[in-house]
Amino acid sequence: MAKTYVDNFKLFGRCFIPGFALILVLFCLSPIKSIAQGDTSYYVSYRKLLTTRLYTSRKYTSLLIRENSGNSRIRLEPNSTLNLGIGATYNDFTLNLAYGFNFMNPNRNQVETRYLDLQAHIYPKNWVIDLFGQFYNGFFLRNYSGPLPDIPENLAFPDMSVRKFGANVQYLLNGEKLSLKAAFLQSAWQKKSAGSLVAGMEFYFGNASDEGNILPEFIPDPLEFNRVSFFEFGPNLGYVHTLVFAKHFFITGMVSGNIGLGNTTLSSNSEKVGRWGFNSNYFLRGFLGYNGPVWSINANYVHNNVRIEEARSFQTDFQTGNYRINFVYRFDVGPKLQPVLEYVDINRYFPKSKDEKKKKEKQ
Repeated sequence: MAKTYVDNFKLFGRCFIPGFALILVLFCLSPIKSIAQGDTSYYVSYRKLLTTRLYTSRKYTSLLIRENSGNSRIRLEPNSTLNLGIGATYNDFTLNLAYGFNFMNPNRNQVETRYLDLQAHIYPKNWVIDLFGQFYNGFFLRNYSGPLPDIPENLAFPDMSVRKFGANVQYLLNGEKLSLKAAFLQSAWQKKSAGSLVAGMEFYFGNASDEGNILPEFIPDPLEFNRVSFFEFGPNLGYVHTLVFAKHFFITGMVSGNIGLGNTTLSSNSEKVGRWGFNSNYFLRGFLGYNGPVWSINANYVHNNVRIEEARSFQTDFQTGNYRINFVYRFDVGPKLQPVLEYVDINRYFPKSKDEKKKKEKQ
């Protein structure tokens, strides 16, 4: 495990030192003419600047399966790639494209994983929106604790598939002082420390299946199954806070919890067993780095944990996440490109505050 982290750190340096040098050159050669829009005493918005980024990231959707007696704990993970990508943000609309190049992923021998991982984390003013669509095939045993001896390392489950879909929508109660775009998208600059409660709703549904039985090496014959399906929904509540140091260095943390009502169904070749119940879920986010008027360097981490209703004495968590390092540079938009980019403005689809309506009426 330690060797894996060291190898990843070396890859980060190999990929991003050239990118960081490029951003410094752009910083020297391309000064921005107009800097900020939507300036407040707490944060500055750069909606009308083109925020470009070079980044590395890894996404994942893993399974944590525990026996209620506490005797065994199994973690399954896909063999997803470390990706190198480029992206841009304008008018709060973001597009990122990334690919897992072979030179960044030299040690992928556990199992062949085929996947499409769609995650959208959107932060219009006063809102937090997360959308998930995960399609994974091929998992391996990351770790196991329990009474069974002689479990081989990197045990593979090439036919296992996981599908997870969901959405989380929250209202940011103190959006006049706190900007999550500054932390996650770097299309704003948080000038002062601020915090806020968040509240909203979330729902999830999905399944995990295998052609034979799921985890036949671990689950005894009377309890075996080859598919688990679930859905959950319910309200959530959380808190987010940004600490700003020396004007441009920041640390942002956000945590929210959910009590969801859901149903879990286990299916085998001969029967289906379903159960309703309430479960607690959580959503964690962390951001840190430097954010200036022209460029930014930062790291962020997002982790979503969905615990489904217990079935046949097993508790299962679907864990989805993304960690990323960004190098960001902002450009002025030219007169030819600006009219085209003006069509991309997701704030048109959200209700405006009273202050925003008054400003528009005055104009």
